[in-house]
Amino acid sequence: MGKLDGKVALITGAGQGIGQGVALAMAREGAAIAVTGRTESKLDDTVRQIREIGGTAEPLTCDIADLDQITATVERTAELLGGVDILVNNASLNPLGPVLDLTAKLMENAYRSGPIAALHAMQTVHPIMKARGGGSIVNMVTSAAVRWDMSGYGGYASVKEALRSLTRAAASEWGVDGIRVNAVAPHAMSPGLAWWTENRPEEAAEFVATIPLRRIGDCEEDIGRAVAWIVSDDARYLTGATVPLDGGQARWA
Repeated sequence: MGKLDGKVALITGAGQGIGQGVALAMAREGAAIAVTGRTESKLDDTVRQIREIGGTAEPLTCDIADLDQITATVERTAELLGGVDILVNNASLNPLGPVLDLTAKLMENAYRSGPIAALHAMQTVHPIMKARGGGSIVNMVTSAAVRWDMSGYGGYASVKEALRSLTRAAASEWGVDGIRVNAVAPHAMSPGLAWWTENRPEEAAEFVATIPLRRIGDCEEDIGRAVAWIVSDDARYLTGATVPLDGGQARWA
């Protein structure tokens, strides 16, 4: 018997990386998964892996920059799988680069695909979760906001810090509805980080040396399983928190 038996989870950006790892971990705990993202072939791959382990999953193409698509995806999830108990806002555009290079257009797109998209998804699932007696939301953020040197990370961190603020506010306001809202700040071997490790091995080695556990997390085993615990009843008293899954690297105040 899994920790998430009978639950339905909607996960954005679940076609690869951390989103895929979370989807697989939750499926192993018994949740039915709405696998969402922009690239149909990637979604199909995640769904195939979930079904191979005996899980239930449906691929739902969704561009989170389009709020109408988010609404339709939430509604389709409820129609296909019977409701929504868990929402993981994982997908977003990450604007990296020096402050002088951060254009208004880049930042507008980042905020639209980040905190604005996550807020809309949260607002859309709220009545569904409330009617079902509660639910759990996890928003993926970043420890870049508390880096010792934020050079090149200002835009990225600002987008994710906006989402952290929304996380805390929703947790405060929706606890009465039985809805828990937490943020997770992960380090994991996503496709982007894998490319960086392969192509810039010296930089990557220096980065890993700053992690007390001396390794990058695995998308499913380290991040996915922890998130599956956070949304389970085992963590039913946890809300409004930022959980760092980064091997001890960042210092959160």
